[in-house]
Amino acid sequence: MTEQVKVIVGRHAQDIANTFLDAWERAERQEVVRQRVLSFESWEGLASVMTGERYRLLRHLHAHPEPSVSALARALGRQYRRVHADVAILESAGLVERADSEVRATADLIQAEIRL
Repeated sequence: MTEQVKVIVGRHAQDIANTFLDAWERAERQEVVRQRVLSFESWEGLASVMTGERYRLLRHLHAHPEPSVSALARALGRQYRRVHADVAILESAGLVERADSEVRATADLIQAEIRL
């Protein structure tokens, strides 16, 4: 099963409420609800989390989970402290997971919706 994350930029409060109600109704019908949504108020908010280097890091982890942040930094040819900070930010966004002596991406697909 493909793990998907939907990233939405420019979401309004009513959109958030509708998404919650839709998930609630599907759960009441006992449908499997496996949808993760990351919502950002603005483009700047998304850009502060998803930089070019973090995208490269995610792509690497998707293809090659690493045993540690140190190993990841070596594989990417980057400084440990910068990779550690990037992993922490992506982990707090739910895009990276450190578990079972492994650092890995949590999704196979990230879909973006940018509202004007």
